Amino acid sequence: MSEPGVPDDGELFRLGQVVAQTLQQRAQTLVTAESCTGGWIAKTLTDIAGSSAWFEAGLVAYSYEAKQALLGVRPETLAQHGAVSKETVVEMVSGALARYGASVAVAVTGIAGPGGATPGKPVGTVWIGWKRRGGYAQAEMFHFDGDREAVRRHTVAVALAGVQKILSI
Repeated sequence: MSEPGVPDDGELFRLGQVVAQTLQQRAQTLVTAESCTGGWIAKTLTDIAGSSAWFEAGLVAYSYEAKQALLGVRPETLAQHGAVSKETVVEMVSGALARYGASVAVAVTGIAGPGGATPGKPVGTVWIGWKRRGGYAQAEMFHFDGDREAVRRHTVAVALAGVQKILSI
């Protein structure tokens, strides 16, 4: 049982189903590029039967090296701005879309805790990016409260809601 206000498994599954239905109706596909959620967005979506029709790929890129190799994040970006930044999430979402051929991409990078906080980037700081093929990347910073699981659950929920929003534009 999760704490009040923290999305539970049922809520995450429902959000995933809405995204799945919209992707299917529009004959579009999705790719995820995840850091702090460790593949939880991809898991939520692939828990849905038939996801191979609209789910292209899910990447977990935790280290700087993985972000560079799998998603094309530039070393300069990581050196100047760090992994938890607008610049990094924009390069992650753009790289995922360019490399994996989907219609839409979502990327997340953040500090789920309990450690890892730095000045100006407390635990719960998360950047989420979304991008449609042929469009511009959108990125937003969030500050989620709670323990590691709560931060990750909130991130998955907001990431999925953002995918739904971008599909509805």
